[in-house]
Amino acid sequence: MPPRKAVASADDSGEAEAPRRSTRISGQAKPSEPAAPKEVKEKKPRGGGKKRAAPVEEEEEEESSKKAKATEAEAESSAPAPEVAPVDIGDSLPSGLTLKNEKGEDVDVGTLASEKGVVLFLVPKADTPGCTNQACGFRDIYPDFTSVGYDVYCLSADTPAAQTKWQTKKELPYSLLSDPRRHLIRALGAADGNKTKRSHFVFEKGGKLLDRKMPVKPVDSPKLALEFIKSLGES
Repeated sequence: MPPRKAVASADDSGEAEAPRRSTRISGQAKPSEPAAPKEVKEKKPRGGGKKRAAPVEEEEEEESSKKAKATEAEAESSAPAPEVAPVDIGDSLPSGLTLKNEKGEDVDVGTLASEKGVVLFLVPKADTPGCTNQACGFRDIYPDFTSVGYDVYCLSADTPAAQTKWQTKKELPYSLLSDPRRHLIRALGAADGNKTKRSHFVFEKGGKLLDRKMPVKPVDSPKLALEFIKSLGES
C-alpha cells in the first residue's frame, strides 16, 4: 500500500507560513497611550488687550508726583528759618533774607534795590488764569518800568521749577522769586494762611517802601504800579 502524503506545513520555499491573524482582532484599535497634560495658557484680559505688569500711566504720574515733591522739599529746606519783621510804608527791604530765583540762584532780598527802584508783584499761584493775566500785564509794559529806572520781580510761593516753566511759556522778561515758606510774603502782609494775596509793592532806589496795593485786580496791577512811579517824577 503506498505511503500517505504528509500534510504540507511549509510553503514551496520551505519557510513556515506565518499564522494568519483574525481580521476581527487586527481591525480593533490599539489601546491609546495616556495623553500628555495640556499646557495651561494664561488668560488674556477681556477686550483683546495685552496683560500689563502695572499700569504705565499710573507709574509715570506717581514718579512725576514724587519728583515734584522732592523739588519742593529741596526748595523749602534751603529757605532761611528766621522770621522777618513786618515791612510797612517807609520801611526798607529786609536784610539777611535770601530767596531762590527761577534759576535756583540765591538772591539777597536786601540788595534788590541797591542800584534801581523795584516793583514786587505777588501772585497766588504760577500759571493760573488770573496770575497769568497779571504777569503778562507787567511783561507787556516792562520797558516802561526799566526806562524810569525800576526793575520788576514776581514773588510767589511756587518752586523755581514751576516758575521757570511759567516764565518760558509766557516769555516773561523779568525774574521770579520763590518764597515757599512765605517769609517775605508774610513780612509784606500778603500771607493769608497757606495762600498769597494778589498785590504789588513799589520800593525806591535804596529799598524804602513807597507804595502798596493789596488786594488788586490782575489787569489793574501793572498800570497802577507804573502810574504811581511816574507820579513821583511829577511831584
